[in-house]
Amino acid sequence: MCDTLAALLADGALFAKNSDRPPGEVQVVEAHPRRAGGGRLRTQYLTLDDPGAAALVGSRPVWLWGLEHGVNEHRVAIGNERVWTRDDPAACPPALIGMDLVRLGLERARTADEALDVMTALLERHGQGGVADLEHDEAYFSSFLVVDPGAAWVLETSGRTWAARPVTGSAAISNRLTLRTDWTRSSADVPAGADFDEWRDPAEPTGHADRRLAASEACLAAGCLDPAALAGHLRRHEGPPWGAPGARAEPDPPPPAVEPDFTGVTVCMHVRGYMATAAGMVAELPRDPDRPVRAWAAVGNPCVSVFVPVRVPDAVPAALAGAALWAGLAELRAWVEADPDALAVVRGVLDPLEDALWERAAGPAVEDDAGWARFCQDAGARLVAAVDELVARYRASRRTTA
Repeated sequence: MCDTLAALLADGALFAKNSDRPPGEVQVVEAHPRRAGGGRLRTQYLTLDDPGAAALVGSRPVWLWGLEHGVNEHRVAIGNERVWTRDDPAACPPALIGMDLVRLGLERARTADEALDVMTALLERHGQGGVADLEHDEAYFSSFLVVDPGAAWVLETSGRTWAARPVTGSAAISNRLTLRTDWTRSSADVPAGADFDEWRDPAEPTGHADRRLAASEACLAAGCLDPAALAGHLRRHEGPPWGAPGARAEPDPPPPAVEPDFTGVTVCMHVRGYMATAAGMVAELPRDPDRPVRAWAAVGNPCVSVFVPVRVPDAVPAALAGAALWAGLAELRAWVEADPDALAVVRGVLDPLEDALWERAAGPAVEDDAGWARFCQDAGARLVAAVDELVARYRASRRTTA
């Protein structure tokens, strides 16, 4: 389960996503350089012709080839969501999965329109199929939010069937179909004027997605239209968004359980034993080609993590691309789930670090390549040290109460 949102602004676009995965599944943030075409490319289950790839930064569950979300050097950002439809994904042979389509769209497209064309052509040719949730041995279909500085699309799928609508202003998607008759493009098997909600699985409740979708839509409507505000939204539990670095509200602890009305299924997810946020990203996609493409990437639950500034398509701090940092952040997630007071302790250490990284990354000292490389090394080292300090406190608290 995931949440993705975007806003089209006068000077570009903003994109944000939380990737929710099984609690023990490691997810890393990686920079992928340009790749020359002409060979063959192995996705999760298929081997395809390889036309080459744009450079990109993306977030990847370590057992998968594809990406949960990312942004490329051409200012295209894509994120996906699991959806339940009347077609059975378990009956489909291994083919493309949603994370493959995210990465392939980022690798092959220079605009959101191109990404939509790439993804739907691949979908129609190869179909969807194969396990996409290893822990629960589940296949599923996906919806997508595809964004560039001047345009965006909501794309929803069921097997090889798809429909898409252009975004006006802003949009949010979660784990349910949202298109009705408002789509403007589709696969040939969708009749003109059809209500795409007819493809929704009527046996699957939507309350788990409706609550988070409403929170994202409210955030956009309230003007959460800068990277820091979106980062605050991705940390959201049941309370209001946490706000900008340097001006945050008090963090609200994760809810202890999921209630029958789906209270407890939150944007920053903590569904004990089933699903947790594994990574988050905010991306700024400027219209001005002379402005850099910037993103802020977090691994682990955002409430116990730091959104680290990254520059596309440059390297990211090595700590974000390794499993050790994710494992430490998983321990901090366990701490705040067991002790509501622990969240204030965690943020007391991490908020000043995040503020300092954001401020330094925005300054001229890291604009050149050498300065950025030094910033990445320092940011990773400082984050690891902060997490190690907090993990030591958590382990000490467990020994004290044992």
